[in-house]
Amino acid sequence: MAKRSSLPAHRMPPAVNVEALGQSEAFLDFQERLSRVAPIDRPALLVGERGTGKELAAARLHYLSGRWQGPLVSLNCAALVPTLIESELFGHEKGAFTGAHQRKTGRFEAADGGSLFLDEIGLIPIQAQEKILRVVEYGTFERVGGSSPVEVDVRIIGATNADLPALAEKGRFKIDLLDRLSFEVLFLPPLRKRQGDIRLLAVHFARRMAYELGREETPEFGPAALKQLENGRWEGNIRELKNAVERAVYRADSAIIDAIEIDPFRSPYGVSVSPAGRTPVVEPVDAAAPVENQPLKTAVRNLECDLLKRALTDAKYNQKKAAGLLGLTYDQLRGLLRKYKADL
Repeated sequence: MAKRSSLPAHRMPPAVNVEALGQSEAFLDFQERLSRVAPIDRPALLVGERGTGKELAAARLHYLSGRWQGPLVSLNCAALVPTLIESELFGHEKGAFTGAHQRKTGRFEAADGGSLFLDEIGLIPIQAQEKILRVVEYGTFERVGGSSPVEVDVRIIGATNADLPALAEKGRFKIDLLDRLSFEVLFLPPLRKRQGDIRLLAVHFARRMAYELGREETPEFGPAALKQLENGRWEGNIRELKNAVERAVYRADSAIIDAIEIDPFRSPYGVSVSPAGRTPVVEPVDAAAPVENQPLKTAVRNLECDLLKRALTDAKYNQKKAAGLLGLTYDQLRGLLRKYKADL
């Protein structure tokens, strides 16, 4: 049975009033670590791949803490150009720069008495990092264009999928700030490491989608669909699984879901486009397809080219990984790439 949230209903805001679903050891271990650090009034870092639920984890940290009655303010640092992040975080005074017609309150002031969630924290410019470090150490900062100190009481929750220690070694993240923020570092488990949770989550998303569509029958997954769910790579983790399941439910003509389309970019016409929408990827032909009227050398050449394309696509053009998928050495793969350069 899925582990239910230990968060009292009266402390749950509408935006996160959902269960954290999971029963795998990896999921339950993460939830236990999160619950233990939540009441400790110190910064925390959430590290995980895209789609693993870092924003939901940040919300749970806040609402399980002693600051639950205070505000939870979020800032996606990837959504802003570097020149605007400092103003968004600390606010600015009237006339601080062109277009600053009045004083603006920043996210730190808005989060006073509560928590500030900084998503993609590794993208914050060094100059802004220095001011954040001062807030963490002394609880004060100055607005952009101002000289008067502003006092705040804020708990910082950072999230990233980047290697912050590596960024610090390269001088792109202040090591002093990293030390202050890493009182606890929580690693969110990717979906592929959560044995048994994929089916549980899929059923949850399917039922919720059916309810949204006004359907009375409860969706069920057929054997082929269940196999697809369990064998999927789910590189986009929970977000990718949710999209795939909801897509399957709305397309199904009955309550039985026979197939899951994991890759929505796979074209039925033999050519797919990458998620970026630019790079065409030629679908490989079936290796067992008839080769009548083809000379042996031509058939072998076509097959090797198709296998190369498939491996490169699956490996996202990482040549060492593609070589491993084909059971080749890196040098052997490079030799084939040179051989078929004109056909790839």
